[in-house]
Amino acid sequence: MSAFTPAETAACCRLIEMALHEDFGPYPWPVFGVRDLTTALFVSPQCYDGAAVFVARSKGIVAGLPATALVCNALDSQLCFEPALQDGQTIQPGTVLASVRGPRSSILGAERTALNFLQYLSGIATLTHRFAQAVVDLSVKIFDTRKTIPGWRLLAKYAVRQGGGHNHRIGLYDGILIKDNHLAFASEDLKQLGIAAVINRARKPVAGGVLVEIEVDSLAQLDEVLPAEPDIVLLDNMTLEQMREAAKRRNTLAPRVLLEASGGVTLQTVRAIAETGVDRISVGALTHSAPALDIALDYRHGR
Repeated sequence: MSAFTPAETAACCRLIEMALHEDFGPYPWPVFGVRDLTTALFVSPQCYDGAAVFVARSKGIVAGLPATALVCNALDSQLCFEPALQDGQTIQPGTVLASVRGPRSSILGAERTALNFLQYLSGIATLTHRFAQAVVDLSVKIFDTRKTIPGWRLLAKYAVRQGGGHNHRIGLYDGILIKDNHLAFASEDLKQLGIAAVINRARKPVAGGVLVEIEVDSLAQLDEVLPAEPDIVLLDNMTLEQMREAAKRRNTLAPRVLLEASGGVTLQTVRAIAETGVDRISVGALTHSAPALDIALDYRHGR
């Protein structure tokens, strides 16, 4: 099974704690459904022979199996979770993703939380895969953004990778992206020096390979920043014609600078954007608008 990094595992465990708290109340969580009122009506605490499988109901890319394993273990260490495939694999309706065995009450208690993780992350991976496949024969790369649900960023970005996408900076701490509001809030003396001076200032405190990126929304701004050779120039909401011209100017003036297109990118427009000559396309929709993939838990008692 694909593995989380230590940071992703820690983030996932924090989310699981909150999710189980929502369903069961404060820790320690009940192993035998003591605070699961419905299960307590139908299932005896002595029923240890429960079995179920996680099954895809629609086509997509699976992501989140490590999270599902963590959910099961957090609720009840007696639950035995076994993945049937790896994150990042293509699944069809009817594909069995994993199985779980153990106390019936615990399987019922873990069901919704486990599916929430699996459906949400698989949805992100599936949408990312669609964008990546739309430009698979071109050299451009699909990137995510920081437009994530608070607390879910590391897992959402993990799912993007499983779908064939790439991660932009994780947070404000691991990359420099100079946007229009940074320039608007800059001190007057820095504004008078110009954008090139801002880029040079950004480079001074940087160490350890942190990238310096700057956003522009016009070709005139592009002409101003290219001589300073930032690592990446973000072309914000430019037309296809503007992006093609931007690529020509970059190739002439600063061929080492990468161009990133951003703003309103859809599955219908991503191919045309990629063909303008940009190197990267960032898509906020990967993490803020991906529909959950349809996955269910089917019970197979006594197996």
